[in-house]
Amino acid sequence: MTPLCGIEAKVAAGERLSREDGLALFASDDLAALGRLADAERRRRHGLAAYYIINTHVNYTNACLNRCRFCAFARDPGDADAYLLDIEEILDLAAPDVEAGATEIHIVGGLHPDVGLDYYLRMIGRLHEAFPEVCLQALTAVEVEYAARQAGLSVTDVLERLKAAGLAGLPGGGAEIFDAGVRRRICPRKLSGEAWLDVHRRAHALGLATNATMLYGHLESQADRVDHLLALRGLQDETRGFQTFIPLSFHPEGTAMTDLEGPTAADDLRTMAAARLLLDNFDHLKAFWVMLTPDLAQVALRFGADDIDGTVVREEITHAAGARTPQRLTPETLKHLVRAAGCEPVERDTLYRRIARGKQFREWKRSGT
Repeated sequence: MTPLCGIEAKVAAGERLSREDGLALFASDDLAALGRLADAERRRRHGLAAYYIINTHVNYTNACLNRCRFCAFARDPGDADAYLLDIEEILDLAAPDVEAGATEIHIVGGLHPDVGLDYYLRMIGRLHEAFPEVCLQALTAVEVEYAARQAGLSVTDVLERLKAAGLAGLPGGGAEIFDAGVRRRICPRKLSGEAWLDVHRRAHALGLATNATMLYGHLESQADRVDHLLALRGLQDETRGFQTFIPLSFHPEGTAMTDLEGPTAADDLRTMAAARLLLDNFDHLKAFWVMLTPDLAQVALRFGADDIDGTVVREEITHAAGARTPQRLTPETLKHLVRAAGCEPVERDTLYRRIARGKQFREWKRSGT
């Protein structure tokens, strides 16, 4: 058993954990002790509060030039089941969910050869015009960098135009694992880890809040995970622009990596707890129930997570990789999960502003589990 007493003393003293400490966290087989340590840190920051959001997801295209090996969602542009939504279709998808109370529209897609900055600006602009009170959390660093290359503009220019159109922030996808060797094996066409960090650095400089992610449980080592987390921590020291870290559990079904088993539940919880302890400058950690399952996301609320994500309504990317989770959850179900974990549900918007619903707020109209 790897002792955690030295790390516990550091955490209690408010000292920053080192790379060696991070390796010890991932090597520890005392999952209960690790959970207690992360839960104590989570409670120090947030008490019993656990956040959720009423949101909706839109994937505007599944065609992607990158064709990452871990992705079951992407198609070649000419495939029979490849699609690209027009702007009116996106509006039609989002409108019922906004009418039912959604405060966030989460929008990502693949790198379609016919999609660039003009499409993104029209999409963001029309959604912001139609739903000015809703936060538009859209486009990964991968899509932003692609749009910049397509338009012959700098990343900063692209982000400035998107922000002016109504973009509230970046959702954080595309980080995967920063290690260059791992990226060559799982996503050789994707932008580098350094480029991903630079897009977020530039977004933060413009006042755009962003999230950070890490895809784990495939070909990476424990050291790769630690180095990824420390790179995020380093940029957060510099910019203070990240608001949430979201560990993403790899789902192998339907991918080019079906020979892998993916992470276990214990690995999911260990990763969440280690992230909570290493990312001392991140306010929030999200347990994305779509990937973890609602039950495991509930347990993760006692392993360092303070956010269980949201209603989602439709999620295609993880479900293409064999996820058995529901497509959506109701606010009532989310609140039940939070309370059953011994926490207090707090509705938030994209920027973690608390939302107090009036008594006249109608019941969630979308079906859910």
